[in-house]
Amino acid sequence: MASRRTQNQQKILEVLQGLKQEISAQDLYIELRQQQQSMGLATVYRSLEALKLSGQLQVRTLTSGESLYSVHREDRHHLTCLRCNISIAIDECPVHALEQDLQQAYGFGIFYHTLEFFGLCQTCQASKAG
Repeated sequence: MASRRTQNQQKILEVLQGLKQEISAQDLYIELRQQQQSMGLATVYRSLEALKLSGQLQVRTLTSGESLYSVHREDRHHLTCLRCNISIAIDECPVHALEQDLQQAYGFGIFYHTLEFFGLCQTCQASKAG
């Protein structure tokens, strides 16, 4: 049974490596089916959880509660609108030094971090005012 899980995890990693953006578990399930990979949705969720815990993929949770997965292990920073759910990537990272300090102080193995600011985008601010 463990080797089957490993095979499923490998299939998921291969699909994620071919993608240019984050993907939800349900969309990943659809992508696997389109590639003729027979895997149940529950197996996709279990495999994603195992891969997350092993540090092999990155997860970002949206305001809707939906999780997005990717294999790109990079720090991500976003401005996220609470009304329309648009998520704007920002390049600057004010917490790299803090991350290093935390690793040293607590002996904590950090895989990646996310930084998310929540509010209203310009379009939603304008529609609220009008």
